[in-house]
Amino acid sequence: MQRYFVEPVQFDDREVTIVGEDARHIGRVMRSKPGDKLIVSDGSSREVLAEISFIEPQQVTATIIEVLAASGEPWLQVTVAQSLPKGDKMETVIQKCTEIGAASFLPFLSERTVVQYDSKKEEKRLARWQKIAKEAAEQAHRSIIPVVELSVKWEELLAALPGYDLVCLCYEKEDGRQLRDVLKPFVAELTPDTKVNVAVVVGPEGGFTEAEVREAEAAGAVSVGLGRRILRTETAAMAALTCIMYESGEMGGD
Repeated sequence: MQRYFVEPVQFDDREVTIVGEDARHIGRVMRSKPGDKLIVSDGSSREVLAEISFIEPQQVTATIIEVLAASGEPWLQVTVAQSLPKGDKMETVIQKCTEIGAASFLPFLSERTVVQYDSKKEEKRLARWQKIAKEAAEQAHRSIIPVVELSVKWEELLAALPGYDLVCLCYEKEDGRQLRDVLKPFVAELTPDTKVNVAVVVGPEGGFTEAEVREAEAAGAVSVGLGRRILRTETAAMAALTCIMYESGEMGGD
């Protein structure tokens, strides 16, 4: 069943209104008609099963049939902090990690980042990334849309690390302490009703410098390995997030 996110103001007690691209998608792409059902969420606390009552090119009105219990969200809130990669790799990270269960994304610039940051293009790029997160959240039946933050400098990232309960910095030269070694005892002390914020920090194509690793550790991060193979930057983010979801029981873990 198709799922759509709308602003809270588009709900009332009986109906929900869907507008813009989502309305066009319902009418033109899905070729839906009055009587068809869909799921609509406000991206935070309200999720409903609704039946389409009226379709226009720019607006769809649906009658609320049932209020649903949101069930698609992990109990661990994980932020993927990703050093800006080349090309469209950041789009891949946002799409796939949204499907896996990321709560938010924090792009950053580090010493070996090769992307030329352009503040003039930031607003347009951020809007595209947020749109990708929305579409991936709908596809994955998420109850929230992960937030993609503005890109920050390395120093700003370091300043934010103490705000997390656990920070895992993925480092290809870390051959002693693996991600699972850190996750297993951490998760064992928690319960699903515990509010926990975790960050996964992934470097660019060239990895982190040793100085950056020391700085991150001084700020509270734990450097971890992801096994014996060297992963691409976009693969590392997905692999690390999947490990966290598994260890927390979101993918059949204990």
